[in-house]
Amino acid sequence: MPISYANLLAGLQAAPKVWLVTGCAGFIGSNLLETLLHHDQTVVGLDNFATGHARNLHDVRHAVTPAQWARFRFIEGDICDMTTCQDAVQGVDYVLHQAALGSVPRSLLDPVTTNTVNIGGFLNMLVAARDAGVKSFVYAASSSTYGDHPGLPKVEDVIGKPLSPYAVTKYVNELYADVFARSYGFTSIGLRYFNVFGPRQDPEGAYAAVIPKWLAAMIRNEDVAINGDGETSRDFCFIQNVVQVNLRAALANDPARNQIYNVAVNARTSLNQLFELLSQELNAHGVHYDRPAVYRDFRAGDVRHSQADISKARTLLGYEPTHTIAQGLKVAMPWYIDFLRPAAGY
Repeated sequence: MPISYANLLAGLQAAPKVWLVTGCAGFIGSNLLETLLHHDQTVVGLDNFATGHARNLHDVRHAVTPAQWARFRFIEGDICDMTTCQDAVQGVDYVLHQAALGSVPRSLLDPVTTNTVNIGGFLNMLVAARDAGVKSFVYAASSSTYGDHPGLPKVEDVIGKPLSPYAVTKYVNELYADVFARSYGFTSIGLRYFNVFGPRQDPEGAYAAVIPKWLAAMIRNEDVAINGDGETSRDFCFIQNVVQVNLRAALANDPARNQIYNVAVNARTSLNQLFELLSQELNAHGVHYDRPAVYRDFRAGDVRHSQADISKARTLLGYEPTHTIAQGLKVAMPWYIDFLRPAAGY
């Protein structure tokens, strides 16, 4: 029987280790950082604030005790610099590599920078971690790797052709990870994230994810624009599911290592359904939005439907999602409202 998540956390707290979280000031990275510190782990964090924010570290500091915060060492630096990567991994047991330049549209506009960070930076981290002899290397892969393969639900060993430079870079990460296992005996685990959402997800900027971007518009009583007909669907995954699977992956033994896993809930939510869910949850929190959605052209590089088969993660890692999209929105909505209301003039 797989160990329960509660028992896994209890065991972690009883035997503290040293962790490196790259991209620690980002959305996913800061949530990983908070959970690790909350369970008395020692954490090194690396970020260059290209997409992360100092406010996320400030939030983590206020979410943990002073003693727990004292276990955190922050390095402001870039994964594209090998010396920085080598410094970050010294004395580290487990690496959770989240640093990357996300966004399909960003990669279409600037494929060179996306390639430099997501492939060059990833390779730097692999080499540095291998040379430092870290026990475990877990990295953020992406559901974009499935590309144009139409099958649903998505199964890890069946992919199509990439539809964007971003997808290419994340697939190359998986290829490099596999080569390092074959050539150097340095194993790792890749986690293909499916549309993660939750507290600290940036609602601003040209590349904001759909949930915070729409909520920002709704709270400001602005139009919500849907790309296409609204029947495009995604497997939305709450951040706490992602934190759980990262920790399970980091602590996994063979044969769970040197594998790729889907991270989602095995469900499909259309953009039209998401629009209704957000409206209902805002209304439950006293924020009323009654504008109809505005439909526009489909976005280049986007896949039509996405849904993950998570049986592999369940079987080999013991992963069991704790939150559906509806449950995750209930937990996250107070944060979104508190963060967005001041900017909307409330």
